[in-house]
Amino acid sequence: MITITGTVGNSGSYLVTGIPVDTEARSVLKIVFENNTAGTNLSLFAGTEAQFTAGTGGTQLSDSGGPGFQFLTIIDTHKLAGQVIFVRRLVGAADSQFTLRVE
Repeated sequence: MITITGTVGNSGSYLVTGIPVDTEARSVLKIVFENNTAGTNLSLFAGTEAQFTAGTGGTQLSDSGGPGFQFLTIIDTHKLAGQVIFVRRLVGAADSQFTLRVE
């Protein structure tokens, strides 16, 4: 399991994977996503680098509630192939901290 923590700042988004997902073997990822900042709403997305840059589009993998709510996503890696993973702030303007666990 890997744990990633980050902060969505002024840009409104945070790139989690530096390059698109590349997978040859079929496997299942278990992703737990949590927003740690009250008054904001974050979502976890998979999409193209252009969608990340534009701040629109992509496939929503998980949504967030307030601090303390953790949401589980179970997904086949082939559905993520060729896409980057990113977090986007949907509600609020404050810097928003999140925790992402991938197994």
